[in-house]
Amino acid sequence: MTETNEPFFSVHDLVVRYDRVLAVREVSLACPAGSAIALIGANGAGKTSTLRAITGLVRPAGGEIRLEGTRIDGLAPAAIAACGITMVPEGRHVFPLMTVRDNLMMGAYLRRDAPAIRADLARLLDRFPRLAERINQQAGTLSGGEQEMVVVARALMARPRLLLLDEPSLGLAPKIVADIAGLILSIIRDDKVSVVLVEQNSRMALRLSHHAYVLETGRIALSGPSALLAEDDHVRRLYLGAME
Repeated sequence: MTETNEPFFSVHDLVVRYDRVLAVREVSLACPAGSAIALIGANGAGKTSTLRAITGLVRPAGGEIRLEGTRIDGLAPAAIAACGITMVPEGRHVFPLMTVRDNLMMGAYLRRDAPAIRADLARLLDRFPRLAERINQQAGTLSGGEQEMVVVARALMARPRLLLLDEPSLGLAPKIVADIAGLILSIIRDDKVSVVLVEQNSRMALRLSHHAYVLETGRIALSGPSALLAEDDHVRRLYLGAME
């Protein structure tokens, strides 16, 4: 097999338009296997549009998206999901009238390995004891933190190779945010899943990721190792609050 320097996942000069509005302008990023990258920036900077283009929910107006060197831009969303890319969208979109169990099983809808599905469900319920306690409860009756656990666990039921997380801490209490941060860290470290994290909590995003990209008005204004960006004066002033 010929070795290449192609990263596990990459985006090259991505352009996203909504009619005449240019939402993403020549964005490029890369995520090594088993690593995590963060996209930070203000509302409207193009972070969610980038994720939507990766999943095929928006067709790029330009650029390339590659998984293990193979272009996936232009594929239908279901075909992209079948490649091992799963997105947890902003807003904790559970199926409110379905039970927790049925919500989790929806994550495995593309799989045909029934014994492995049952094993994964059991493993996730061990990992999320609060969901195990509420397994037959309608998901719409859960707290915000519990619903976030449902959507993340549902995504893991798909056995993703690349997990896209859009604002997982949005609207959650600080204690629950800490729980979600620990969960993301365990997904990266223990599950060996590559993660693209979009997060308004920039401090948390930089702490959890290896490399980060700062988006401003649809462009990458700054990028680099997350630990270094956390010390950058521009990033600290605009995204991390008061200087410490």
